[in-house]
Amino acid sequence: MEGDLSVQMVAGISKFLDRKTDASIGKRANAWNRNFGSVEAYNLSVKPNRERLRKIIGAVDERLLVEALEYVATTSSPGLVYENKQFRVFAVRWPVLEGVHGEGLLVQPKSKIRAYVVALPDADQTPEQLLGISPGIPVENQTARWLATSGCQVIIPTLISRDMEHSGNDRLGLFTNQPHREWLYRQAFEMGRHIIGYEVQKVLAAVDWFANASNRQNSEKLPIGVTGYNEGALIAFYAAACDSRIDAALVSGYFQAREQLWSEPIYRNLFGLLNEFGDAEIATLITPRKLILEHSAIAEITGPETRKGRRTGSAPGVWKTAANESVNQEWIRSAQLLAKAPETFSRPRLVSQQNGMTTGPGSAAALIAFLTSLGIESNPFGEAPVPLKDMRVRFETGKRQLRQFKEIQQHVQTLLRHASGEREEFLWKKVKTESAAQWDKDIVSFRDSFRHGAIGWFDEKRLPLNARSRKFKETDKWVGHEIVLDVWDDVFAWGYLLIPKDLEPGEKRPVVVCQHGLEGLPADVINEDEKARPWRAYKAFAAKLAERGFVVFAPHNPYRGKDAFRELQRKLNPLGSSLFSVIIPQHTAIIDWLETQPYVDSKRIGFYGLSYGGKSAMRIPALETRYALSICSADFNEWVWKNASIDWRSTYMYTGEYEIYEWDLGHTFNYAEMAALICPRPFMVERGHKDGVGVDEWVAFEYAKIRRLYDYLDIGDQTEIEWFNGPHTINGQATYRFLHRHLNWPEPK
Repeated sequence: MEGDLSVQMVAGISKFLDRKTDASIGKRANAWNRNFGSVEAYNLSVKPNRERLRKIIGAVDERLLVEALEYVATTSSPGLVYENKQFRVFAVRWPVLEGVHGEGLLVQPKSKIRAYVVALPDADQTPEQLLGISPGIPVENQTARWLATSGCQVIIPTLISRDMEHSGNDRLGLFTNQPHREWLYRQAFEMGRHIIGYEVQKVLAAVDWFANASNRQNSEKLPIGVTGYNEGALIAFYAAACDSRIDAALVSGYFQAREQLWSEPIYRNLFGLLNEFGDAEIATLITPRKLILEHSAIAEITGPETRKGRRTGSAPGVWKTAANESVNQEWIRSAQLLAKAPETFSRPRLVSQQNGMTTGPGSAAALIAFLTSLGIESNPFGEAPVPLKDMRVRFETGKRQLRQFKEIQQHVQTLLRHASGEREEFLWKKVKTESAAQWDKDIVSFRDSFRHGAIGWFDEKRLPLNARSRKFKETDKWVGHEIVLDVWDDVFAWGYLLIPKDLEPGEKRPVVVCQHGLEGLPADVINEDEKARPWRAYKAFAAKLAERGFVVFAPHNPYRGKDAFRELQRKLNPLGSSLFSVIIPQHTAIIDWLETQPYVDSKRIGFYGLSYGGKSAMRIPALETRYALSICSADFNEWVWKNASIDWRSTYMYTGEYEIYEWDLGHTFNYAEMAALICPRPFMVERGHKDGVGVDEWVAFEYAKIRRLYDYLDIGDQTEIEWFNGPHTINGQATYRFLHRHLNWPEPK
């Protein structure tokens, strides 16, 4: 092999993931058991899928009871927004979750109500624009207006916008270029919630109010519909899939093949979605109810935008008008999934122009079809539209947007504050601390949960190792060989092997696997030039350990290449996986190979990683139990706070590491829980007081749980933390002694 192997590794993994993504389409059938015997049988058969979809989008919290909509009014801005001979418009809000409300407009017909509809604008449109009382949407596309004139009672929610105005912290004076949706996505994702889920919950809370209307008014039950455009179409689509009380849905400018989800704006990222759901599968959750799909043009979204005075780091992502082929193929696929359904089951209807041209949003054909599905035989476009005007004084949509933004943020931050207690219930109260041997047995089920629920796992048979090597360096203390091993097609493991020269024939030595950090290379951890940049962080710790007599392996982990490797994480997440879903099998291959070497003691293989290598030190030995010990350097943290807290400058909320977030880790595995998976094997933390990657108090808070565990198990001498007065670097003092002691190799005299 020639050239930059780090680039080739990332490219190979990307090819592997493209194949996995394509293969997911055919494998989704394994997650379904559709029974078309009757409507009741069908709904029962897809109920597990519906519940899993709710979990994937984070719509898992029990909603509050919506007894009434509240008028949003002040002395200068009354709740009545507009009135004409056909309808009244009110500014309203309604409870959804503790501290979280839906907010927008209620359109109340003056004549008899014929149906209830939640109408969703795009994220960068306002309810007022969708109704036509504010400029911005052509009259023919003002869906809410035409629904109101057709006799529908309409709720028009506000969506979180793509602006970046509030993405930061006033107290810190620190703001980012992340769109509001990404800012909320990041912190929510870590807590098993999602901006999509929050907005679906707002729609379903409105549906709750509609569904109870007949009880309140002692009247007949009326059909309920949802409609949306672009981002609003996404929310409408998922809401209808999640709740069978919705009788009809009109989805405009969203439906298409979803295998390129990884390239869309990151606030669309859904962990594990493609293993079970493409848009066609989601459409079958709406069956046998009515679904109208409108192939509409949308304004292209590109990113990230930059703005003076704000930190950059927003994730790249593009969303543009779907190709006709993509829409048609997914629509045909939905029909194929429903091929065995009886004629009485409604199939999704696609509305587009001839020759694949787009239409709408809210074209006459789509809107009339939607009204018909609600039992309304009406052509609202027959009357000339009258001008509408907002009657409120000094109303500002920006203040409403801020309220909606702050409420979701506060809900997530409250989850974050309570997360430690949730993890206590999840793990610590369930595993007995009677002995180290008992702990080692009881923790196995949690290791499986970590493997499949947090990290993600590919049930892919590994290739033969096919080891290739070449000598690359020799010093007076060791000989270096470059090693490449096969893992899967296009996926290989690669690293540097350092063999001490004083090995005796037949002697077996301990091994230390020395892991580089972000954007690093194996060469960095052996670079002994004190003027070179790698020295500052690594201090040539791999070479130093080889000089101390350890066999050393310095693997390359594929977190190199900025957006190139982050793109891997984007491709992995929709498959229910993460970068470590690939890295851990690479390390498994490395250990398999090391165990075949005559000079290696397979019972004495330790792991020592810095920075992103420290992240590896928490995750890899937790699942690859042949690592006899683990040392986490320059990374150990209250990891969930480090990811999702908005109150500290050092968190990832303010950086470009948009790939770092792990689904629902807040309620399952923080660093103490990961260390619990390593226990009772020796575990150590190396922490510099001046290391900006964390805060000493956070590190101490999280490590205290580990120290307590080892003490409870009477193995307190198997764990330690070294604090040193230094920055983000290998200190190489107590950690070296730890390696010598626990890998049973004498220290140099």
